[in-house]
Amino acid sequence: MAGGHTGDDPHGDRPLVTGGTPVADADAAVVLVHGRGATARSILEFGATVAPDGVALLAPSAAGNTWYPNSFLAPVERNEPGRTSGLRAVGNAVATAADAGIGADRVLVTGFSQGACLASEFVARNPTRYGGLAVLSGGLIGESVVVDDYLAGRSDDALAGTPAFLGCSDVDPHIPEPRVHETATVLEALGGDVTTRIYEGMGHGINDDETEHVSAMVAALL
Repeated sequence: MAGGHTGDDPHGDRPLVTGGTPVADADAAVVLVHGRGATARSILEFGATVAPDGVALLAPSAAGNTWYPNSFLAPVERNEPGRTSGLRAVGNAVATAADAGIGADRVLVTGFSQGACLASEFVARNPTRYGGLAVLSGGLIGESVVVDDYLAGRSDDALAGTPAFLGCSDVDPHIPEPRVHETATVLEALGGDVTTRIYEGMGHGINDDETEHVSAMVAALL
């Protein structure tokens, strides 16, 4: 998609970085959304640890390695146009899988930190039966979360049992634990099959238990 760093689509000209099995030959896909200050290449390294042969890895890239400028808890307008452009980049990655014949029900959308916020927001705003959603140290974006805003015009089974995993520390300096639970509530209200795990004293990172859980989610796609 065309776009420039200074327009209303700041991430529009950034590449979709790929790994794993080429998407044209893959049976499933994982969309990986990197965090603030990280890169698509770096989150592909995580993808390689959770995805076996037969799975395409698709990682959108943020301009300046940052999807949006402020905390995800800021009023939404303060993170525009980066937020909307980032959601579009996630959607383009899902569409890349679809164009290769991989339906949404065989696509796992995941991300870490700022990327986890975008991943959860994308799935909640574009609900269907995905292969899965893994939110690693993140949550829905905005100053507050109102369930009815996500349900408006949608069925309470819009996610059709999509497995969703939310993992976060109880003392994460960037992600308040209540926002993780609020995110789980929205996903459940949309018909997701949600697992939430809060890890005592972990800080801001991805632990072995989360990695194993995401690995199992990916294996279930095949």
